[in-house]
Amino acid sequence: MKKILTLAVLTVLGFTNVNAQKINFGIKGGLNFANISGDNTKNFDAVTSFNFGVLSEIPISDKFSFQPELLYSGQGYSFNDNTVALGYLNVPLMGKYYVTKGFSVEAGPQIGYLLSAKNESINVKGSFKSVDFGINFGLGYKLDNGLNFGARYNMGVSNINKVDNSSNKNTNGVLQLSVGYFFF
Repeated sequence: MKKILTLAVLTVLGFTNVNAQKINFGIKGGLNFANISGDNTKNFDAVTSFNFGVLSEIPISDKFSFQPELLYSGQGYSFNDNTVALGYLNVPLMGKYYVTKGFSVEAGPQIGYLLSAKNESINVKGSFKSVDFGINFGLGYKLDNGLNFGARYNMGVSNINKVDNSSNKNTNGVLQLSVGYFFF
């Protein structure tokens, strides 16, 4: 039994080492243009914030890759010159298809965890659900030296409103522009 277990561990480690050479790890950051849509949001305006985090790209074939990410994302909205700032830790799980060398289209689900919610300096985290689900669609371009650029839209699909006695359904919407670098 010990021999079989040892052989299994060595096989997995050997397989991981072979594939790990193909996996790229990197960092990225950029601008967010965020807003809330849904019930009673007609007069809400978008806010500009930022995103940053880490990512990896796991090639599946010459044309397809899987790109999981861990990102901080500043989101929210503005109403009558009053800004509600939402801070999320997002985990996008992106599938990428390379149309040509370097140029890709991407899509995938995302789960977000609410880290903070402030209306000016007042904590309003209790007014928002702690988990947000979304779907991402975007474009990317990766240079041979590891520098990469992306444009992505995150469409929220879950209601983030947690205000007592309110039936309003609201979702996040975020346009992200980013620059990153893959370490080979």
